[in-house]
Amino acid sequence: MIGRIQGTLVSVHPPRLLVDCQGVGYEIDVPMSTLYQLPEVNQKITLLTHFQVREDAQQLFGFATEIEREAFRQLIKISGVGSRTALAVLSGMSVNELAQAIALQEAGRLTQVPGIGKKTAERLCLELKGKLAPDLGITGGKPQAIEATSEVLQALLSLGYSEKEALLALKQIPPETSVSDGIRMGLKYLSKP
Repeated sequence: MIGRIQGTLVSVHPPRLLVDCQGVGYEIDVPMSTLYQLPEVNQKITLLTHFQVREDAQQLFGFATEIEREAFRQLIKISGVGSRTALAVLSGMSVNELAQAIALQEAGRLTQVPGIGKKTAERLCLELKGKLAPDLGITGGKPQAIEATSEVLQALLSLGYSEKEALLALKQIPPETSVSDGIRMGLKYLSKP
């Protein structure tokens, strides 16, 4: 397995890079988040990698951070999510945004990523719930606070408010608020003209 590549960046053709390592050129597919952090061509580069061997291809995926690589590995474990889809997710949102969307069960945010439909987004939310943030060491608040926020969001949505309205109301609620107080505060905010 190839876990890390260090060499000279030869060319960039998104989402693919060509990295020269001691005379051997490696084609590496990277998410846009990694692409934005690249040095200029002909500069030294170090990427963490995930090497995938399939019956018809051998592919190398590169990441600027360990968190990105672990998120990619979690994504490709899900049935129906291949490496291209996982790259699209990591290109469409940061790992922190992904972890937050999963923690709050916001499938709507995931459907904004090209190639992610409603069913795939719901599957991601279901299968990654409780796995992504702890595995990646992401701190988005205490688990109880995230759970309470998720319940408040679901309550507002079930009362007929749009996702946009409910998310705006959530921003007005302090993080350590209980579910019942959160719903009350959310309704109060949404009832203002």
